[in-house]
Amino acid sequence: MNLATGRTRVLQVLAVGAICLAFAWSMSAQVKTQTATSSGQPSHDVTVERGEVVLVNGNDLVVKMEDGSIRHIANVPESARVNVDGKQLGIHELKPGMKLQRTITVTTTPQVITTVKTVTGKVWHVSPPNSVILTLEDGTNQQFKIPKGQKFTVNGQETDAWGLKKGMMISATKVVEEPVDVIEHQKQLTGSMPPPPPPPPADAPILVAVATPVPAAAPAPAAELPKTGSVLPLIGLVGCLSFLSSLGLGVIRKMF
Repeated sequence: MNLATGRTRVLQVLAVGAICLAFAWSMSAQVKTQTATSSGQPSHDVTVERGEVVLVNGNDLVVKMEDGSIRHIANVPESARVNVDGKQLGIHELKPGMKLQRTITVTTTPQVITTVKTVTGKVWHVSPPNSVILTLEDGTNQQFKIPKGQKFTVNGQETDAWGLKKGMMISATKVVEEPVDVIEHQKQLTGSMPPPPPPPPADAPILVAVATPVPAAAPAPAAELPKTGSVLPLIGLVGCLSFLSSLGLGVIRKMF
C-alpha cells in the first residue's frame, strides 16, 4: 500500500468519524423546550337548511330545499339518524312529505402556541454572526445556528454574536409564537311528520252513497182469447142444459 492510498483511507475514516460525532452531538442536545397554548374568545357561525322529503329509494334521498332546489343525497349511511318528533329514524323510515332541518354550527377558537427553547453552555468556538459551538453540561460540543437578531445573556447582560468569546458561559432563549385556529364542526339533523289533511269546510257538500232500488219485474200480460172466440156457444150450452132439466122434471112428475 503506497502513501497516497494510506492517506486517502485515513481521510475517509476521519470523515466518517466526524459525521458520527456530529450525529452524536445532535442526539445529545441540551436544549430545553417548553410549549404553552393560550386560547381566545371562540366565535360561532350557525347555518340552518330546511327541506321536504320527496323520495326515498334505498339509501338515496331526494329533498326539496326551502329555496325550491332539488338536492339528491346519495349513499346515506345506515348509521345516520334523524330526530323526528322525539324518535330516532333511519334512512328507510323517512317518508315523503316529512320536513327536515339541518343545523350546522362551526366554532372557531383562536389559539397561540408559544414555544420557548433555552440552551446553556460554554463558548467553544464562535463564527459571528452565523453559528456558535457550545460545550454543554454533559461535556459534549454542539453547533447552533444563530438566528438573525438573537441575543445572548452573559453574566446577566445581553450581547449579540459579535460579543461572544471563547470560554464564556452563555444562555440563549428562543421564543416562537404560532397563531392557529381550531375549527370544530357540529351537525344536528331534525325533522317532523307531515301534517294531516285539513277537514272539509262546513258548507261543502258531503257525498253519501245511496243504494239504488232495483225496479220490480212488470207482470205478464193476461192471456187474451182469440179474436175469433164468441159468447154465443156458451149461451146455447146454457139453454140446452135448461131444456134438459125441464124434461127431466116432467118425467119425474109422471112417474109419481
